[in-house]
Amino acid sequence: MTAPEPETAKNGAGAVVFRRPARFVKGVVDLAGLPDADMSEVAMAGRSNVGKSSLINALTGTRNLARTSNTPGRTQEINFFDLDGHGYMVDLPGYGYAKESKTKVAAWNVLIRDYLRGRPTLMRVFLLIDARHGLKPNDEEIMKLLDQSAVNYQIVLTKTDKIKPGEREAVAEQTTARTRAFAACHPVVLATSSEKRWGLEAVRDAVAAALKPA
Repeated sequence: MTAPEPETAKNGAGAVVFRRPARFVKGVVDLAGLPDADMSEVAMAGRSNVGKSSLINALTGTRNLARTSNTPGRTQEINFFDLDGHGYMVDLPGYGYAKESKTKVAAWNVLIRDYLRGRPTLMRVFLLIDARHGLKPNDEEIMKLLDQSAVNYQIVLTKTDKIKPGEREAVAEQTTARTRAFAACHPVVLATSSEKRWGLEAVRDAVAAALKPA
């Protein structure tokens, strides 16, 4: 478990990948629209309203790269961002609650699952979990899918500034313990706060390590 801490100078492995602003490439609504699999990529996944867009903006140092909203479920496409030629960061639609029809939500969930199963250049999924709530059943459904698909993934706790220090440690330890049952899950749980800029360098370094050619 990595405890949240204020951001420090960009001097880790992630500094090179995030040295220049990320660039939006395209948003797709079906697998036929995916860009060519010409670069490694990492994906950001999580329940609606987990703070995914805020974390992407904080990581890239760009205020409005990923759209944020007070309304859960507003990301309706798979959005691709170019990390200065080092690889793609992929913003997946939030799963779970969304203020849309059940049919539309089901279609988004199918799209997410098909992408996760079949993208050959996907190196790691960063699965975002709201620290206030911990792992939920729909998070574990995605984890089972990733295990079955042999896709490497890592848990990132978000909004850790919204809970007390003792609670942060407890939720990190509980999450780490539960992830041991999942074969494809990375053993290190990262803890972040986009608002306080805690833990960003650790996530940048993890992204860089995942994108690095073998």
